Amino acid sequence: MRLKRILAATATLCCLATLPACEEGGQPGPPASSPSAAAAGTGPLVKAQQYLRQFANCDDLSDRPDDPRMPKGDFPKAGQWSVKELGVCSDKVRQGEIAIAVPADMKQFQEGYKKYVLDRMDGGDGSYGMESRILIGEGFVAVPTSTRTALALVRSDLRVLTCNPGAPVPKGYKRQDPLVEHCNLSDFVGSQDGSGSPNLETPQDPAGGGEKPGQPTTGSLGLPRAGSMAELRTLVGSSLDCEKHFSTDPGAVAIESIDYAPVVTGSVLEWGLSGRALCGEPAGAQRARDLSWLDTVVDMKLLQTKAKAAQLADYKDDGRLKETASRLLVGENIAVETNSPSSRRGLYQLQFLYLNCVPGFSAPAGYRLEKSKVEGCVLTNWEPDHPLD
Repeated sequence: MRLKRILAATATLCCLATLPACEEGGQPGPPASSPSAAAAGTGPLVKAQQYLRQFANCDDLSDRPDDPRMPKGDFPKAGQWSVKELGVCSDKVRQGEIAIAVPADMKQFQEGYKKYVLDRMDGGDGSYGMESRILIGEGFVAVPTSTRTALALVRSDLRVLTCNPGAPVPKGYKRQDPLVEHCNLSDFVGSQDGSGSPNLETPQDPAGGGEKPGQPTTGSLGLPRAGSMAELRTLVGSSLDCEKHFSTDPGAVAIESIDYAPVVTGSVLEWGLSGRALCGEPAGAQRARDLSWLDTVVDMKLLQTKAKAAQLADYKDDGRLKETASRLLVGENIAVETNSPSSRRGLYQLQFLYLNCVPGFSAPAGYRLEKSKVEGCVLTNWEPDHPLD
């Protein structure tokens, strides 16, 4: 089967089933005791199974609606997205299941998936579909629950359909246009835990070639600055808990908690800072609340260099950044450290930008993406897990 035939016949982001039955590492029930008569025939489900078996296990094929392996919840039922047949088989070697959908019209299926992804994003789930497991084939769609199975299947002509605008397709991977606009078909399998396809790219640099809508060819669209810590406190007062709860006492500034981890640790001079303050309520009778840190900066390159090393060490540990770890948002001569997504939204409106050094990061059109002071990082207001409204 050739890819062009797929296109002629024919989007943790996460597979359609962010449901228990289709999650990585989930524990679906045992397979049906025996396959149905339809699954045992020679129809499109069997043809799809025969193709899948060239690259992964696909055993105990069944089209029984009551098969406990069949995805539940949001997975399309027969009649939705033009799906006329549904089946499921098991890849026991890779500890997963493979749902199979046979659409009457592949374009309608892709349009249905695209609308579903965009509706989820509009509903507040901005990262939905970033690790898509929708694999488009010739006349059928495979939805593996295991990342290992997905990696095996993309060695074929099956291609991953992604419709989240922030979903990356790094250089070195095959990319094709699907049957609907603003989606991608590729052989890149994304995964939050790093078990998917390797992505060895460094973040895209807007000044490194190629124009990006809304981005300056050189320089910056503008970053905030402050002449003192008092000015910085006033500047961020509406975004952070700095009006009532603010301290520059070294003992208070050094406080962190299990819920709030700063970027800067140790001597502030070693990070290129001239001043540092704590906003929020440190732990007392109750747990700490709304902690964030304000920095006045004399050496922005040093600060970003140290922050890059800390961020990459965090990311290398398990392929993601800790939710309790603060993100460093910088201005011209000031910076803020906070782990609150809502606070960061307010800071982005003040033109602060987040220092992102995650390999392979890119931002969709409409978001800022600018050069940082250190190679391999960018400044941006795009957070795939917490997109701006």
